[in-house]
Amino acid sequence: MKVQPITDIRDIKRIKKNLKDSPRNLLLFVMGINSGLRVQDLLSLRVDDVRHASVGDRIEIIEKKTGKANVLIVNSEIHATLTRYLDWKRTFIPREYLFKSRKGWNYPLTTYAVTHYVQNWCDEINLIGNYGAHTLRKTWAYQQRKQFGVPWEVIAKRLNHSNPAVTRRYMGVQAEEVEEALLNAI
Repeated sequence: MKVQPITDIRDIKRIKKNLKDSPRNLLLFVMGINSGLRVQDLLSLRVDDVRHASVGDRIEIIEKKTGKANVLIVNSEIHATLTRYLDWKRTFIPREYLFKSRKGWNYPLTTYAVTHYVQNWCDEINLIGNYGAHTLRKTWAYQQRKQFGVPWEVIAKRLNHSNPAVTRRYMGVQAEEVEEALLNAI
């Protein structure tokens, strides 16, 4: 199933508001839409990896899908949400997963579980469409392009894409947008 990005910033704010009483899920959402990382890579993070992180810190990860080195940069939104989560959680088992499942003493959430979470979060705000775990990564790409005007080449580099068509899909480039550009007179 192909999933869509969350395109309206108001919908992002509504989901954050709905998750305010669930610090773990809010952190998962915030990290997903602010990092551009795959959910499976976020789920592999452990508390010790991020516990002392400050704004601007680089946290090295190895992508599960590609085996390539990548980095999570802690921005102000991630930092604030992470701090809130760690304050709420208070005690941790050494090397505990940041996004711990209820399955056992130390298993991370699954991508499958995150897909259900994202679908539920979108359903709660009556967002129509196909949404899942990959929505978080696609939302990052879309918002970087639309909100901040980041060039597609930079987004492609962050997402480790070698094919521009894949990056265009992630960024949510629609046929209507291309047609609109064709109306520009030079």
